[in-house]
Amino acid sequence: MAATVYGSPRMEAKGMPDAPKFNGNMNSEAAALAREKGWAEPQHYNYATYNASPLTGGATSGEYEAPTWASTAAKYEWKDEYGDVGPRNEELEQMLFRDEYTNRAGNLFENLREIKVTAETTHQPNPIKSFDDAGLHPVLLENVKLCGYEVPTPVQAYSIPAVMNGYDLIAVAQTGSGKTAAFLIPVLSKLMGKAKKLAAARPDLTNGFNESVDSVRAEPLVLIVAPTRELATQIFDEARRLCYRSMLRPCVIYGGAPAREQRIDLHKGCDILIGTPGRILDFMGRNSLLSLHRVKYTIIDEADEMLHSNWEREFTQIMSGGDVNEDADHCYMMFSATFNKECRQVARRFLSIDHVRIRIGRAGSSHLNVTQQVIYTEDDKKKKALYDLILSIPPSRTLVFVNNKQQADLLDDFLFNNGLPSTSIHSDRTQREREDAIRAFRTGVCPIMVATGISARGLDIRHVMHVINFDLPSVEHGGIDEAHCKNWKRRTRHLFLQRRPRLAIATDLAKVLLECKQQIPDFLETYVPENGEVEWNDDTDGEDDDLDVAATDAAWGGENDGWDAPAAPAPVSKTDDWNAGNTGAAW
Repeated sequence: MAATVYGSPRMEAKGMPDAPKFNGNMNSEAAALAREKGWAEPQHYNYATYNASPLTGGATSGEYEAPTWASTAAKYEWKDEYGDVGPRNEELEQMLFRDEYTNRAGNLFENLREIKVTAETTHQPNPIKSFDDAGLHPVLLENVKLCGYEVPTPVQAYSIPAVMNGYDLIAVAQTGSGKTAAFLIPVLSKLMGKAKKLAAARPDLTNGFNESVDSVRAEPLVLIVAPTRELATQIFDEARRLCYRSMLRPCVIYGGAPAREQRIDLHKGCDILIGTPGRILDFMGRNSLLSLHRVKYTIIDEADEMLHSNWEREFTQIMSGGDVNEDADHCYMMFSATFNKECRQVARRFLSIDHVRIRIGRAGSSHLNVTQQVIYTEDDKKKKALYDLILSIPPSRTLVFVNNKQQADLLDDFLFNNGLPSTSIHSDRTQREREDAIRAFRTGVCPIMVATGISARGLDIRHVMHVINFDLPSVEHGGIDEAHCKNWKRRTRHLFLQRRPRLAIATDLAKVLLECKQQIPDFLETYVPENGEVEWNDDTDGEDDDLDVAATDAAWGGENDGWDAPAAPAPVSKTDDWNAGNTGAAW
């Protein structure tokens, strides 16, 4: 794909300064070279818009007006006068489905189809061949097509039938494999035909909303928990698209943004609640605002990160529902790129004993679509090496990962003062600054973003062509699994080494490069396995020690919706090649 040209009139930010006023630290020679290489001029942060009153509108809009909070993004509002299906809203449809900055699926799936799929359960999942074969609600199926989803990814092909048939689910799949749609599509499809019966009372918004008169308590049917604010708002954006023209109303709540706007949105009614743990627990403590007693589906996204971030107590409280849940058929789902011992212990506590467990490829593995290179450099030459690397590639969205917040600020400052259009994001930034940074990166106003690994985990941004790990991922925080790349587009990832890596990291790096069929640099050749075979002994492979999958009276694929087949005598571990004929999928 041709690189996006940055700095063109189409990319100019409305409301941003007409011309940047460089400070005394700007390296004019470096800035001139950056312009010569095609990079746009760096933009100073606009505090006039930062301090302005927020406007309502699309969270992913490319226009830099007075910024809106991501939680106030437009959604389809149901009215009592509608029948079973709401009418089209062309303006909203344009915003949700045809925005040029919204990522689209369906690119370079040939490598994804070669990934090994392991289903560990008494129920042998029969993957769907297409969304048309999944038995989805007609409105949901139309929304899937509007999203541009043409062929299910492996995690979607196995997860959708599992959820449609009522099973608890653990899905371990690499970042960028379509996990969000894998849980939203079947859950929303099952609820769309029953929303009027299951949903709590809500005000009629035909004539507007009067907070003092029309407010109701939010009683969602679905609870989705994400470890970061950015991931929560991204899931919310996907839910807005998939709930289009239905009665289901999604809301998102997260810290850092004004609580009042989020409370008002909940008081209008909420069927799909997405949020971060802290804000969810805060609102759970206000009985007139939020109750989880109607929740039928609890979904934990990036579960491993949730537990890494010391959310275990809050995690348990949320999973328990806070108050008495009325639904005896409550369904739990956990999605993650890795699945460590802590995740398995939580799953054992909350998921049913006959849950479906799916692993798409090796836990924490990297995409075959990503070209990977490791660069060795001296510590005092590392920043210059990064600058030279960025100038050596065509201008394109570039994501730079660092290990800590201070490094993010320092590196952003270095790149900016050398004439490159950079921004940065980490947890010490205000929520307004974080959302503005994501918006600037998404729209290409600042096509280079420096980020800590946690803050940018799971982000799905269109046309990110270059990912750089400036710092060596730490063994203590996931090692190579920390370096997540999302999107199926063809892209390049570089990892900088400024010293000899620890044995564990060096060995894993060599294995990753070998696994992804990449060139092994000379300084890592000694760590390549002698037989050339890649064998992983990660913590995820020990999950059978902690989780027992008991035989049940239901086996996948029988008659009468597949639930009258003979009982399976023992747990089944079925490993399929995605292209193998016995999967039933015509790839």
